[in-house]
Amino acid sequence: MALNLYDCEIESRFLLGTARYPSPTILKSAIKAAGVEVVTVSLRRESLGLSGEAKATGQNFWSLISQSGARILPNTAGCHSVKEAVTTAQMAREVMGTNWIKLEVISDDVALNPDVFGLVDAARILIEEGFNVFPYTTADLGVGERLVRAGCKVLMPWAAPIGSGQGLSDRNALQAYRQHFASVPLIIDAGIGRPSQASEAMEMGFDAVLLNSAVSRAGDPVLMAQAFAQAIEAGHAAYKACPIEPYQGAMPSSPLMGRADLS
Repeated sequence: MALNLYDCEIESRFLLGTARYPSPTILKSAIKAAGVEVVTVSLRRESLGLSGEAKATGQNFWSLISQSGARILPNTAGCHSVKEAVTTAQMAREVMGTNWIKLEVISDDVALNPDVFGLVDAARILIEEGFNVFPYTTADLGVGERLVRAGCKVLMPWAAPIGSGQGLSDRNALQAYRQHFASVPLIIDAGIGRPSQASEAMEMGFDAVLLNSAVSRAGDPVLMAQAFAQAIEAGHAAYKACPIEPYQGAMPSSPLMGRADLS
């Protein structure tokens, strides 16, 4: 079954970032290997509206993304204030021609934690301006509620700090988040380092996984992109199949009927 994000249906539940790949060729191959339909792009990190060599770099990047056929999800990475995030989103819409925006408002440059207060304020402003907001947030239920009330139809809680590769650092909080927002599409964003971690998130019932560093920084980004795609698909299938619950003790898997009585 397709995933519905702001009335757009996508088949792949893997969203991929496009930053810090060893080369444009490897990025292009990773997007293809992953089979993703949505890629994230940071306006602040790409050479848009510049001149000379920087302009040529930006044009080459956009040519690559266009050829991939993937839908662009611009993001406001690196923004530290509501004003900065809103302005960046407005620029992204003008340059990239989409109302979709991955909203990041960062509280510090070390842990890159979301500024949840600024995030809610920025989300409210952008939604009033017609944006479809994908907020990068923590697994705090209260913040999630405020984002939904502001008009967000998708939530993107982190698994762990950006680029850390720690995986699901607070499984109980994430499980509670999934249960609380049962009817809201939830995308795990940031902190995933291995395909097994992505699969575990999908087995918990999350709708998709967005990541960047785990692929771009891998020894073989193309092979890792493929591994993540397979893991995410397997995790989602496992969730739909309703896994058995843990049981304290053993439970025979073979029937006892017909067993010889040797007593």
